[in-house]
Amino acid sequence: MLAAERHALITEMVRSAQIVSTDTLVRELAVSGETIRRDLVALEERGILTRVHGGAASTEPPISQEPPIEQRQRLGAGNKSKIGRAAASLVRDGQIIMIDVGTTAAAVARALPPGLSATILTNSLVVASELADRPGLDVLVSGGRVRAGDLALSNATAAGFFADTYPDVAFLGSGGLHPEAGLTDYHLEEIAVRRTVLANAHRSYALVSSEKFGRIAGHHVCPLNQLTGVVVDTEPTGDLRDALADAAVEVIIS
Repeated sequence: MLAAERHALITEMVRSAQIVSTDTLVRELAVSGETIRRDLVALEERGILTRVHGGAASTEPPISQEPPIEQRQRLGAGNKSKIGRAAASLVRDGQIIMIDVGTTAAAVARALPPGLSATILTNSLVVASELADRPGLDVLVSGGRVRAGDLALSNATAAGFFADTYPDVAFLGSGGLHPEAGLTDYHLEEIAVRRTVLANAHRSYALVSSEKFGRIAGHHVCPLNQLTGVVVDTEPTGDLRDALADAAVEVIIS
């Protein structure tokens, strides 16, 4: 990867998450720590970020909108695949499984065992497309208004669909996971769907890649104690780790 490409990706990650550790950048970009440190020096000289102990912080205010899907597909694709496989290992034949919207949720759909026999509930046309040809799966789509990019479905039609369903396990997308704000996301119209799923599902797992640790997106979904667990690519640390433990949230590291 050329330096210019790394700099663009680092800039996107720091602006999105506000603060990113050097270890995360090394893992995501698959380069050495020394390379990342040189990159951070160069980007700091351009005023794009500020180096802090163990990483870098954005010089811009927090973003209020979710990054474009093309950017999210490009960043951390390998880690999202790992999260998808870890989440898929939790499902069993005969279950009713809810899979939410987003790039990590789509990774869960792709990772479902080939011979799985189950009912899939989704508000994502991407997930439905991934699973439509699987002979052992009965795929039910919520309906509702389509959001461009993620092809997410929302509005009263979608919320009403999930009000009448009782999943054995639900896998929820996320915009951020914070020790005090809990699970948050960017799209207000999709919050009602997630809250309905949380109320009805036997078990609910948030899918959270490490760049979302400590982030607060624009809209509150639920406190941590409403989640059964989180499926992550890296073990949370500090206040978030402690808050998850206090809320008795299972942490599944992919």
